[in-house]
Amino acid sequence: MNVEKIVVIIGHQAGLVREAFKDQGLIFVEQLEQLGTGHAVLQARDVFHSYNGTILILCGDVPMLSPSTIRALLEVHILEKSIVTVLTTILDDPSGYGRVIKEGEKGEILRIVEEKDASLAEKKIKEINTGIYCVESNFLFRAVGDIGNENIQKEYYLTDIVGIAWKKGFKTRSFVTANSFEVMGINTPDDLEKASERMTICK
Repeated sequence: MNVEKIVVIIGHQAGLVREAFKDQGLIFVEQLEQLGTGHAVLQARDVFHSYNGTILILCGDVPMLSPSTIRALLEVHILEKSIVTVLTTILDDPSGYGRVIKEGEKGEILRIVEEKDASLAEKKIKEINTGIYCVESNFLFRAVGDIGNENIQKEYYLTDIVGIAWKKGFKTRSFVTANSFEVMGINTPDDLEKASERMTICK
């Protein structure tokens, strides 16, 4: 993969993150207020003002994501000529994750709904959002600028760009990874313990 620039959005303990990854060729952008994932991406707008191409959005709490899955996501995005392609997975128990709402045989994504905002019917959907996206730059920063915070969390959800794209008639796709473990978010000591156990077994 030919990466032109790597931008890291930092907030909590920003100084420690900068120090830990100094001299790595990274561009750091600080999110002074933590107002959601959409707001976080918006902080990088100035860095990409002259860039025209695909932006890969990754999550800092998903450390086990493999390069092969990232390449596959990019390949699908390019092949399908999508404006937004979302990395998803299927879980037997999708509790806690945003659900992927689709329509039609081609699997157009209408929107992604966070569990706290989901209806009972939507909560039964097992395809979930991993928080990892490929998005065309000429759409991304216009879309995140249009995101509202009319939700229970009062945050600016990056997931809302999918619904914005679909309503504008742009192509939205998902790439489903069969390995749900590698897109597991590490957010609690229990998550860390489970991941450590799995990695030990896989060695």
